[in-house]
Amino acid sequence: MSEHIIEKEELANYTIIPAEEDKTAFWKEKLQYAVRLGNEFKSKTSITFNTSEGERTVFTTVWSLTDNYLTLKAGRLIPLNSVINVHY
Repeated sequence: MSEHIIEKEELANYTIIPAEEDKTAFWKEKLQYAVRLGNEFKSKTSITFNTSEGERTVFTTVWSLTDNYLTLKAGRLIPLNSVINVHY
């Protein structure tokens, strides 16, 4: 499987859909750490998520986390149920 890396500005060009398996609860702890890394240390996180065109990966700063979404710079949102992988 090849990794399709996109810029956060390109998120609007994709229809984000739920992953085959909803692992929202699993990712919340990792994403809370990603928020801390982004806010305190300006570190970026690699987030792979599902779209109607297949998996896409964005390498960016995670600004905040809600029960259903993670927020990136400029208010861009990724639904937690679409997240496939998180790496920092």
